Amino acid sequence: MTRFLIRFFASAVDHPFLVSAFLLVLTVVATIARHDPSLIRDPIDNLFANDDPAVIGKVPTPSAPPAAAVRTGRVAGGVRGGQLPINDNDVVMIIQSDEFFSSRGSEAISTIVDDLRSLSIVDQLFWMGDTPPINLFALRDAVLPKPSSSEQQFARARQRALEHPLIAGQLLSEDGQTLLIFIKLDWLFVEGDEETVETLKSTVTKTADRFPELNIDVQVAGRVPTTVAILESRDRNEKRFVWIALGMVTVLATILFRGLASVLIVSAPPIIGVYWSLGALPLFELQDNPFNQIVTPVLIGMVGFTDSIHLFLDIRRLRSNGMTSREAAKQGVIRVGLACFLTSLTTAIGLGSLALAENEVVREFGMSCVMGVGLSFLAVLLVIPLASASKLGDRIQTASKENVVDRHLARIGPLIDWTIRHHRPMGMVAIGGTVALLLVSLQMNPDQRVAMLLPTGSPALKAMETLDESMGGTETATVQIDWSKSVPRGSEEIRMVIAEAQAILDEEELIGSPVSLQRFIDVLPGDPDAAGRLSITELLPPPLKHAFYKPDDNSAVVRFKIRDVGIAAYAPVFKRIDERLNGVMEEHPDFNLYLSGRPIGRWKNLYQVVLDLVYSLGSASVIIFVVLTIAFRSLRLGLIAIVPNTFPLAFTGACFYWMGQSLEIAAVCAFTVCLGIAVDDTIHFLSRYRTDSEQMDQDDAIRSAFVSTGSALIMTTVILVLGISSVLISGMREQRIFALITCLTIGSALLGDLLLLPPLLAWFGKSKRDTEGTSEMPVVTEGDVRSTE
Repeated sequence: MTRFLIRFFASAVDHPFLVSAFLLVLTVVATIARHDPSLIRDPIDNLFANDDPAVIGKVPTPSAPPAAAVRTGRVAGGVRGGQLPINDNDVVMIIQSDEFFSSRGSEAISTIVDDLRSLSIVDQLFWMGDTPPINLFALRDAVLPKPSSSEQQFARARQRALEHPLIAGQLLSEDGQTLLIFIKLDWLFVEGDEETVETLKSTVTKTADRFPELNIDVQVAGRVPTTVAILESRDRNEKRFVWIALGMVTVLATILFRGLASVLIVSAPPIIGVYWSLGALPLFELQDNPFNQIVTPVLIGMVGFTDSIHLFLDIRRLRSNGMTSREAAKQGVIRVGLACFLTSLTTAIGLGSLALAENEVVREFGMSCVMGVGLSFLAVLLVIPLASASKLGDRIQTASKENVVDRHLARIGPLIDWTIRHHRPMGMVAIGGTVALLLVSLQMNPDQRVAMLLPTGSPALKAMETLDESMGGTETATVQIDWSKSVPRGSEEIRMVIAEAQAILDEEELIGSPVSLQRFIDVLPGDPDAAGRLSITELLPPPLKHAFYKPDDNSAVVRFKIRDVGIAAYAPVFKRIDERLNGVMEEHPDFNLYLSGRPIGRWKNLYQVVLDLVYSLGSASVIIFVVLTIAFRSLRLGLIAIVPNTFPLAFTGACFYWMGQSLEIAAVCAFTVCLGIAVDDTIHFLSRYRTDSEQMDQDDAIRSAFVSTGSALIMTTVILVLGISSVLISGMREQRIFALITCLTIGSALLGDLLLLPPLLAWFGKSKRDTEGTSEMPVVTEGDVRSTE
């Protein structure tokens, strides 16, 4: 099947017009998809549309607007439907000043709130001035007195605010210098997220500028600003990194090949493959993945360039040996096409294994890369032979001796000879070192942080840091308390269980601002621990009470905050809390207590990051081993390939462990991707070795494989490392981590192929020396290298 496929691509040289037309069609489709994918998707969808006569001609129903867009009316107090809007808000305005509780401070904050409420995009606003009263007679004491109030009134108001369970640590920092305003947007009037965030911030800033003596600082946080920051960084970096990578491809090709024709032929396939891949992403609605707009095109371009180099060098070598351009193009595809196919297949297997991941971003990234690898392979096998057989390829052999890598390749020859002569100790070092590095890399601990998703130095990241520092955390989690219907309504046991859960959270340093119904009981007159205290909460305002206690649902919650210091730091904290909650349930069998919220979900699924990596790498390794064994028709070669392919992953993992880095989602993606890439050079080396071992001595076959492929191995490694290193300047930490791991792995993969693979082949490979006699081992010289051109 593979041989038929390769011969099919070789025969494409005989039909240049058909191939050119096919390439043009794919390019046109990619262009249309990039600008308006619906022009392609809609006709395809119509082919499978319901053609029932009862449906034909039916006027389509407009799509329903977002739920937030159909809300009507506004409530100045911020409390709607008996609920407190303290969670699930679109935007959080962070306002900092040390003069809130003063005449000018009161005027400034009141003006800011009024200005925000006047905006059409603001559907609902909630701040500390909207908090319901907690006195038994529902008499509202002004949280922030009027500007005309005395200093004593402001001092008392500040004290009351810092004692209010719903304000202190929730809407106002404990030092009274950071104020939060929660905003829900009216999506009917929102024209764009970026414009909305800017409108909100500029509105507050303009008002704050009228009070310069207060030194008011304004920041914006929340779901919408975070999304805007991520998308802005993606859009800003997308074209820059793609052009940097492609530019580096062209520059490197110019340095390595010197001739203009060679540069054009080698550079065209990766550029075309990237363009096709970027056009395919919108067709499958994968363009919004944080990796796909930057990492994927750079990765696809570099992978395509490596196959281009291997194929082009072989065609150029054949041209130098006297073949015509057409015959050299055909034979080049036949000789190297299988290796290119195997490299694309194994790379696709490594990337495709990401489909086993639970994380949607990882799965989409894997699918996108598999699609890109396929398109890149298609571009290489069609464009290079077609261009080499054309007039453009008439002079490619003239620059063959100007290859800067080939001129210095002979210097590595003595090192290869030394590893072959000492193949046993080198083989033991290769196997033992790989196992040791692998054991070290397995010590990496998985971790996740929200800040990992945000661009370094972005306002959204700084706002998150402010919330961590001043408000005790950025995310909210809860202890959910449920009880059976057998527990009497208003039972004292309910209050006791809530108080015990509250006490458990209070004892943990990393838990920020825990608040429950017990907090409100504590501030009401009387003994908080007296019997029957739960019944007095019936006098509290319904919105306030229902936010933490719902007797009709037999449930209550204790809310708390966590800092964005990494979910791994909270793992022992959550484990202790979970164990103590189980102890409470043992004492109160009618109650069920458990942790809930997004941070808790990440903690419970933290091990899934490791499992994703193990499943992806494990399944990909097994499949790649089987593919190599079948392709080379040798179980021995399949087993030998395991060490040089495992070494770079183990080396990089150990380096990251020694650097104190954690195992993140980006690292999971990078390790799996690198497995597919690292095996590429091994395949080219083994493919040449297998062919040469049928005609010459074992050691000579190893040297011949090095001479034939060494130049391409070094070139492709340099190109991959330099090309992907362009992503190291990205503002997104995930992308920088991905690039760093990829560069380390690809660089160490070259060492594995040049220093570990030859002695392993000499030790375990099938040698003909025993049957044909021994021969003196020749040393690789510069003349040997040049003679292969």
